Amino acid sequence: MFYQKKEICDYTVVKDAEDKILRVNCLGCPYGASLEDYEICMAKTIDKLLENEDVTRVILAEAYENEYGSEDTFMLVEIASLIKKFLKVDKLLSSEKLCPYDCTRCLSKRSSFLQKLIFDTLRKDPVLAYYELKREISLLDRSIEEKGGKCAECEYYFLQILEKMLKDLENTKLIRKAKKFMGKYTPGRREIYREIFTPLLKPNFMLTRYMATVPPSAEEVDSYYIGEDIEVRIYRLPEYVEYLYFTVPPEFQLPEDQYMILGVARENLASHKPMSAEFTKYSREYFEKVGSDLLMDLANKYGVSLSSQRLEKLTEILTRYTIGLGILEVIIADDKVQDIYINAPIGTQPIRVTHQDFGECFTNIIPTREDAEALASRFRLQSGRPLDEAEPVLDTEADTPGGRVRVCVITRNLSPKGLAFAFRRHRSKPWTLPLFIDNKMINPLAAGLLSFLVDGGRCILYAGPRGSGKTSMLSATIAEIMRKYRIITVEDTLEIPVDYFRQIGYNILSLKVRSIITKLESELPAEEGIRTALRLGDSCLIIGEVRSTEARALYEAMRVGALSNVVAGTIHGDDPYGVWDRVVNDLNVPNTSFKATDIIVMVSPIRSADGLHRYRRVVQITEVRKRWKNDPLDEGGFVDLMVYDAKKDALVPTDTLCQGDSEILQRIASRVKEWAGNWNAVWENIKLRAKIKETLVKYARKLNRRDILEASFVSIANDVFHLACDQVREEFGSVVAEEAYARWLSWLREELRR
Repeated sequence: MFYQKKEICDYTVVKDAEDKILRVNCLGCPYGASLEDYEICMAKTIDKLLENEDVTRVILAEAYENEYGSEDTFMLVEIASLIKKFLKVDKLLSSEKLCPYDCTRCLSKRSSFLQKLIFDTLRKDPVLAYYELKREISLLDRSIEEKGGKCAECEYYFLQILEKMLKDLENTKLIRKAKKFMGKYTPGRREIYREIFTPLLKPNFMLTRYMATVPPSAEEVDSYYIGEDIEVRIYRLPEYVEYLYFTVPPEFQLPEDQYMILGVARENLASHKPMSAEFTKYSREYFEKVGSDLLMDLANKYGVSLSSQRLEKLTEILTRYTIGLGILEVIIADDKVQDIYINAPIGTQPIRVTHQDFGECFTNIIPTREDAEALASRFRLQSGRPLDEAEPVLDTEADTPGGRVRVCVITRNLSPKGLAFAFRRHRSKPWTLPLFIDNKMINPLAAGLLSFLVDGGRCILYAGPRGSGKTSMLSATIAEIMRKYRIITVEDTLEIPVDYFRQIGYNILSLKVRSIITKLESELPAEEGIRTALRLGDSCLIIGEVRSTEARALYEAMRVGALSNVVAGTIHGDDPYGVWDRVVNDLNVPNTSFKATDIIVMVSPIRSADGLHRYRRVVQITEVRKRWKNDPLDEGGFVDLMVYDAKKDALVPTDTLCQGDSEILQRIASRVKEWAGNWNAVWENIKLRAKIKETLVKYARKLNRRDILEASFVSIANDVFHLACDQVREEFGSVVAEEAYARWLSWLREELRR
């Protein structure tokens, strides 16, 4: 570690897989640990590369590490090789090579110039060496024109030597990159090296590497903060179709003394590695308390002044890198991030994310193999599931202060290059229909229709490709269920925020079943979990995802188990026919059972014409009719209620919906006295629900109160809606939409004034 005593500029050369790393101790060096900023640092590094030309990475270790990757190191190695070449080729500095006439004055001057250039300037400042070499050549050109005879011949001889050296120097990658910035170059100043070198920063208390500077050609297109102190900037780069997701976490901006005590504290806490059974005892809160005390003790010991606010921030960072997921927690805390990917081989490429506004992005964060191995060990420990060459897939979930993620880890033999990770981020709070209206995933009418269907106790499947938002829509469905009803969720990977629903008053029970991917024998199979849910009493049933043989049990629930309560789940499929084909032909559910499906809601990513942007949209709400035998497509089994209009970028109602020809809606209406045979009353109720959700969104935008779109407020607003409808029905004999809305709106305005 960096706090161990070593001599300044001591170095080691170590192998790391295919890399050979030159690691230099710079702790205590008065010149710092930066090739860009300090000429002596560059000179000493090149000296070491003269002895170790096969090095592929250079690390200058201080309280943090500046790591120069293969491209940066190659540029330095080229300069070191060039110095050797200048010294070896035909004894360049010998008298017979510098002056054909053995002129003492010329020899001394030329030898002095070359010795300074090769032994000093080229080591410390290759760009200055290039500049001075060009200037000397220019002076010689003018001198040759002015002189004649032997002096001109002598100077031309030396000119040829310098031109050959210049050509060699111009062929190096460092000088080729420097030429782009020579127009604003001031000889002797080092700003140009910040344009050439892009080191990765890594504090010594963590494993992750970090690109601290933005490429000079980058154009900033957006910026925002995660919380109070984590800045995110989005950049567009020339010739890149991906955006750069550039984040600046607080752990990369600390002074050296705080890095030091964090490093010591982390090593102390890492000495205790709890077994899986201890994870409840050794919770995050426990580590925060222990970490805070330890940091304060170390601050007192080393004379580091810490305010209470700074201590709290350091404790948060320390916890993140001990019991937490490290730098990943910073990205997970970003509400705009949907997916996070760490690809194999680890350490060769940055973390990538899918951003809600900018699609696929690469980040300025590069994990190390040690990072990946630590994460894999943590997920094995927390899940109790294997991850090895015999069981190369681990499917689990993780909770962090900034959000919840579904985790998939793969390793050999499935992944030839070793560990790789995929994280699907879920909001720590559930999505709601008003939130989806706000981001244009659905429109108010579609939200009103779905709300009506949920209250009507229908069987709903949310279908679409991976990452389309099916599970998010499923969570929004729960927020539409009245809190007086019992809800049971069945998932193989816990993605629905059940704990949050419980906290805001829902009567909800979570069942976890065996994943068909990991097949952990100690867990109950999914179909048994669903059948168990049916034996737990009258409940709404929410199925995380229909993947395999549990489909039969789900349709059993749809047909006989849920009775008048909503049953909802998610499934992969491109359109309603694709859902039928998968359920019947792949999952072996009989046609007669499939007819228990009432509604299929298709969710899909919509791409822009240039292919660079992607948006999530509900593209179809389709009812499944019952009077067909073999093929629902040929026999009119699928009838659209709403379809996506690309020009309007919105769902539009079909004639079937507008004219009241939906069999599902008629079936719901047939069980309600005020609605039976009265389509206008049903339609008014759907529009009333739509208006209420649209009103929430309008007030949220007008007052900048996004909190009223969250499930905690939406669930109350839904309850008030039902109560208002009940009051109006008792007073007027039926639900008068205008009166119910007026009472609800009065409550909303009063609530927002508090």
